[in-house]
Amino acid sequence: MNGYRLRERPIGELLGTFAHETTTLLSQEIELARAEIGQEVSKAGKGAGMFGAAAAIGLAALGALTACAILALALVLDAWLAALIVGAALLVVAGLLALAGRSRMKAVAPPVPDRALRSVRQDIDAVQQGVRSGRENDEEVSRHGA
Repeated sequence: MNGYRLRERPIGELLGTFAHETTTLLSQEIELARAEIGQEVSKAGKGAGMFGAAAAIGLAALGALTACAILALALVLDAWLAALIVGAALLVVAGLLALAGRSRMKAVAPPVPDRALRSVRQDIDAVQQGVRSGRENDEEVSRHGA
C-alpha cells in the first residue's frame, strides 16, 4: 500500500491492523526461536545419552573386571596392593571418559536462537524505517500543503 491509501484509512483501523500483524509476526518469531533451541537441546540430549549409556555399561563391566584384576594381581602381590593398583587405573579411565564427554558437550552451541534474533532485528529495523518514511512523507505533505 502506498502512503496515500493509508492516509485514507481511519486511525483505529490502522492501529488494529498494526496490532494484528505485530502479534502474528511475534508469534512466528517465537516459533522460530523454539525450533532453533529445540535443535540444540536435541544435540545436548544425544551427548547426555552417551554419558548415560557409557555409565550403565561401564558399571556392569566394572564390577567383574575389578574383581578379576584384583584377583589376578593378588597372585603376585598382597591383596590390598592389588586393589589399590586396580582402583587407581579405574580412576584414570574414568577421567578420560569425563574429558571425552566434556569435549562433546562443548561442541554443542549455546541455545541461543540466532536466526530468530536476526529476524526480529530486521523486523524492528523495517518498522523504524517505515516510521521514518511516514514522518518524512508527513513533513513533505505539510510543507507543500501549507
